[in-house]
Amino acid sequence: MSLGVVRSLGVGRFLDWGVLNARGAAGGVLVFWDKRVLELEGMEVGLFSISCRFKNCEDGFNWVFSRVYGPTLKRYRELFWEELGAIRGLWSDPWCIGGDFNSIRFPNESRRGGRLSSSMRRFSEVIDDLDLRDLPLQGGPFTWSGGLNNQAMTRINRFLVSEDWEGHFKGAVQCTLPRPVSDHFPILLDGGGVRRGPVPFRFENMWLKEEGFKDLLKGWWQSLSFNGSFSFILAEKLKALKAILKSWNKNVFGQVGVNKKVALDKVNFWDGQEKLRPYHWRNWKLER
Repeated sequence: MSLGVVRSLGVGRFLDWGVLNARGAAGGVLVFWDKRVLELEGMEVGLFSISCRFKNCEDGFNWVFSRVYGPTLKRYRELFWEELGAIRGLWSDPWCIGGDFNSIRFPNESRRGGRLSSSMRRFSEVIDDLDLRDLPLQGGPFTWSGGLNNQAMTRINRFLVSEDWEGHFKGAVQCTLPRPVSDHFPILLDGGGVRRGPVPFRFENMWLKEEGFKDLLKGWWQSLSFNGSFSFILAEKLKALKAILKSWNKNVFGQVGVNKKVALDKVNFWDGQEKLRPYHWRNWKLER
């Protein structure tokens, strides 16, 4: 994966990244982290995973995060389990693994149900052998849908954590998020360490796509006038421009946060309908 592709995803100056390149059309893995929060102390890239050893900048706590993409073919699955064991042998730090395992543990993790298979038992054995815990999933029982009319649904994505990792990040939970585009539900692992505060002002890229915005911006900047030192004038003009942009944004785009919530509520509704019953293209056409 090229640096240009990564930057197109919105990587800022405080973000660093590591990548496991895709094999063909599948299997690519990308990990981002905030350098103000985490210091990278080591990285290992395998066939099915990328693992990073981090140190928390706030408290110096060392831990390992592994992002995985498990094989879709059963004949490679044992190689995947062996790779996870090798990571455990490399580092003994608290450990968190997340991603698409392309495996399920129990029949109820698939909409079609069925019996407990040998591959399910093997997955659970690996989790036990590595002393990992499968955190309960909030927000719904499945993380992927596909097949004809999206009737197949399974829980192939998850986070697994060691006991000492969970002990440090007390109250950690994983939950599914709305999925506007993908056939996978994004999963949020909340370690309880995010500090809330006032939302900082941000220049939105969508403004640049609005016709005539650049001319407006130039006119606003040239119309602002203050007296004082260069640094004082610059600071005051930026402060005044921020107020103008906030007002313009509200008039042109409305309450973005509210609009986003409404859109995500709609996505959540249809995701919920899909989880409750098989969904057919014919029904969708009728309900429109």
